[in-house]
Amino acid sequence: MSARILVVDDEAGLRKMLEILFRRAGYEVDTMPSVTPALAHIEAEDSYDLVITDLLMPDGSGMEVLEKVREKDRSTQVVMVTAYATTEQAVEAMRKGAYDYVQKPFRNDALRATVEKALEKRALLDENRALRAERRHALRDLVGRSPALRQVADLVGRLADAPTSVLITGESGTGKEVVARSLHTAGIRAKRPFVALNCGALPEALMESELFGHEKGAFTGASTAKEGLFRAATGGTIFLDEIGDMPASVQVKLLRVLQERRVRPVGSETEIEVDVRVVAATNRDLEAGIQDGTFRQDLFYRLNVVHIAVPPLRERLEDIPHLAEHFLWKYGALMHKRLQFSPEALRWISNQPYPGNVRELENVIERAVTLATTDEITLDDLPPGASDSGPRLVPSVVLPEEGLDLSAYLAEAERNLLMAALERTGGVRTAAAKLLGMSFRSFRYRLAKYDFDENDGDSSS
Repeated sequence: MSARILVVDDEAGLRKMLEILFRRAGYEVDTMPSVTPALAHIEAEDSYDLVITDLLMPDGSGMEVLEKVREKDRSTQVVMVTAYATTEQAVEAMRKGAYDYVQKPFRNDALRATVEKALEKRALLDENRALRAERRHALRDLVGRSPALRQVADLVGRLADAPTSVLITGESGTGKEVVARSLHTAGIRAKRPFVALNCGALPEALMESELFGHEKGAFTGASTAKEGLFRAATGGTIFLDEIGDMPASVQVKLLRVLQERRVRPVGSETEIEVDVRVVAATNRDLEAGIQDGTFRQDLFYRLNVVHIAVPPLRERLEDIPHLAEHFLWKYGALMHKRLQFSPEALRWISNQPYPGNVRELENVIERAVTLATTDEITLDDLPPGASDSGPRLVPSVVLPEEGLDLSAYLAEAERNLLMAALERTGGVRTAAAKLLGMSFRSFRYRLAKYDFDENDGDSSS
């Protein structure tokens, strides 16, 4: 689509000359004879890409035109022209947002060069605005307003355009793939492929071929050549989910790909260059895997250039209502239902522990939308037991009239839960950590925080 230019000048001959000049250059051109009709025209019309305006006219100043244009659309470029230029006027025009200030008489080629540069700036501003809008849209998938989630969203926004490898960690169901997709769709690779592989879903014998491809006849059953996921993701992102489950033999080859940015298909002697951003995710403690020999330390450092920790749902309770509304809209649209939550249903949803994190909450809402027979989600549409008091994440508490020390209260509650989990599991700390939905490393840290005796129970099994 050609750029739109508005010429405002009280000299009829100059207006006509500029109209012919820029139409021959392929632009759409409108003209106005003075300030008053120009202001009305700018108000009524869609925004122009560029306005060329005289400074001094019988009914006003080009400065008024400049101010109106900037009020309407700040990315529209304005070039001021006048036969009576002063330094003060030029400075004032530039201060108010004019792209340039040209003195009459001017050479047509010089003015056209100025206009082309101004339109390039306009196009760049439009492109940047579109990219910002796309990035905001991509980050909308990170639903919630909690400080913990905002930190994740901020990091995603800062990393989106970088080629850097990213390691995403978090418990099962926290939304690690959502974060990975947001990294891709918010960045400059968004128009290229996003390719995902669950490293725990394939047998070792097939994983190398799936990632790097193979030649025809490379092994029994290889009746045709296959390019592999790294080549399929060229220019885009490859997401390696559950990277902690990757076999050791494939870890070695992945490390080489990350170092050399080349893949060698199975059965081939030729290496092929690839341009792919690698994002990996795991719910395992990879540093513990390094210690027990199941995960390569050098691969860990290659993947963990930047680390994003996705918080569990219990650490961002204020996000639960927002997530519930998001999933209500999502599944309502899929099932052609317009629904809302009853206050009792939303209260119950907001007070559940969700050990399965966001994925569990999503399943609860999908079930409710499926079962709903009216335009309101009620307790009857929720899982069995919702009509009773049900389990609550936060126990009922009567606040003393004199108040309380919240930090001390929460610390005591946390210590009691640690003790209860150890008692439930007979002192087996890994089982107690799992019971509380945290990693063994986090559990051990909390034990040390409250001075638990290291000999209380088994510390490793």
